[in-house]
Amino acid sequence: MIVDCWTNAGACLSTGPQQEDHNLKEKQHAETEAEYPPIPSDDLSRTLTFSQPNLNGKLPHIGLVGDTYTITVSGRDTDDRFCVIDMHIPPGGGPGPHRHDFEETFILLDGEIEVTFRGKKSTARAGDTVNIPSNSRISSTTHHPGRLA
Repeated sequence: MIVDCWTNAGACLSTGPQQEDHNLKEKQHAETEAEYPPIPSDDLSRTLTFSQPNLNGKLPHIGLVGDTYTITVSGRDTDDRFCVIDMHIPPGGGPGPHRHDFEETFILLDGEIEVTFRGKKSTARAGDTVNIPSNSRISSTTHHPGRLA
């Protein structure tokens, strides 16, 4: 094994097989850290959000074209990362064609809803989860009273 050391650089190079294995592991570790940086420290200014829509009459409700949307967790609660909306949609209701500049995911809690995504219709039923990519056009219509979150 040949070892060259530079004390002023604080580095030591080795050309042996053990050092090559060590160098490979260090490179893999550096690549992993670049791809998955360490988790930042806890932000102590943030608080736990505990929403009880059936008990809290102060949650914001939005009535839109016969649908009722209750904001159970707002962007203010999540540092503007996401929000949670409890949606009650009567038969034949649902938002017309629209787009968002963010991902949208909903879980169908009750009922059945027809989702039109890029012209293709699909049916979601209670228990199904649907994710809509950002910037894509979507519309939906309920066939049975629907409740989504």
